[in-house]
Amino acid sequence: MNAPLLRIAAAMGARDDAALEAALQVADRDDLAHRVEEVLVQGYLFLGYPAALNGLSLWRRLTGRPAAAPAPDDPDEWARRGAEVCQAVYGGQYEGLRENIRSLHPDMERWMVQEGYGKVIGRPGLELVRRELCIVALLAALDVPRQLHSHLRGALQVGASPEQVEQAVGVAAEVGDDPGVASRSREVWDAVRTRWTQKGGE
Repeated sequence: MNAPLLRIAAAMGARDDAALEAALQVADRDDLAHRVEEVLVQGYLFLGYPAALNGLSLWRRLTGRPAAAPAPDDPDEWARRGAEVCQAVYGGQYEGLRENIRSLHPDMERWMVQEGYGKVIGRPGLELVRRELCIVALLAALDVPRQLHSHLRGALQVGASPEQVEQAVGVAAEVGDDPGVASRSREVWDAVRTRWTQKGGE
């Protein structure tokens, strides 16, 4: 079930409209549709509104599926949920992460937790492990090694197996047409996997 979602995420990260259309057509199944919506919606967090809106527009045009009901606005819940989800993803590095982002800009630290992890990544509708795997595929195709490193580790931290992460990185390499991007993603994954294995999966 992960492969179609990974292809959608990777195509978004690669900015490849043809690959995105092909991936959406494959994923037009009743058992996947709600998950596809979540992958497209969370794309705005990493790629901005234009990419998310274009992806959703293409999905509507290809499938005729109506939009889902809106989620309630609840900033207090987003803050609570965001702290919980961010801690799950970063484990023992959580406090250090928040301190580091706060030193860059305190608003960014607050937005990361409330908006990023609370409002978006913590949304119901797609299991956290699948969200993280899709984020890995998107970031690998987008060629942002530092953020990719964090979410490779995050995927493992929330329960993805090394084989599932390997698949996400591999799908991104297949979707993208730049061997340099694929090579850099592979190097980052090799480093994360080695360290994860040496520490006994912690």
